[in-house]
Amino acid sequence: MKKFLIVDDHVIVRSGIKFLLTEVYQLAEIHEAADGDSATEKLKEHHFDLIMLDIQMPKTDSFGLMEYIHIKYPQAKVLVFSVSAENTYARRFMKAGAYGFVSKEAPLEEIIKAINLVLNDRKYISESLAYKIAEDSFAGRSDNPFNKLSPREFEIVSLLLNGQTVSEISQSLNIQTSTVGTHKARLFEKLSITNILELKELAVAYNL
Repeated sequence: MKKFLIVDDHVIVRSGIKFLLTEVYQLAEIHEAADGDSATEKLKEHHFDLIMLDIQMPKTDSFGLMEYIHIKYPQAKVLVFSVSAENTYARRFMKAGAYGFVSKEAPLEEIIKAINLVLNDRKYISESLAYKIAEDSFAGRSDNPFNKLSPREFEIVSLLLNGQTVSEISQSLNIQTSTVGTHKARLFEKLSITNILELKELAVAYNL
């Protein structure tokens, strides 16, 4: 019997994934978590064959959670399931230990394909991302400026784009406000921008 953990802050999304999993794996045991804290507690109590992880959840350092799972439970198979820009997020999360990244907007057949591949200890990326990686490799380029950022800086970018203030980000990530300010200054320098408006324009330009 397969055991799954769905980590997503939206009840309707968790319900939809749960329905899909029970249709495909009729004897599946499915657990749910709405944020990083509840996911961590579930991981302490159970061994899961597959963890489906959203990366845009309130009060959750999703990249930190991915790193924690990979270090604490190195055998865990994580499939990121998100509406976030694949070209920007997939590479980072797979480098951090995720087995794959599938869009919530992907066809049902593609989502099932991703789940089956990961369950069979194989990696999954979409055809469009595979093409993009190959194209960048052959061209010898990595022109996305967001690729210059460290994991923490990238996490702060995501939260800034979600409208959070420096103070709110410090609470979300459980770090000092001054630390957030330092990271913000560094990422602005790396991206050659001076304000949030320019950050938003850059994010739109690179489909972040």
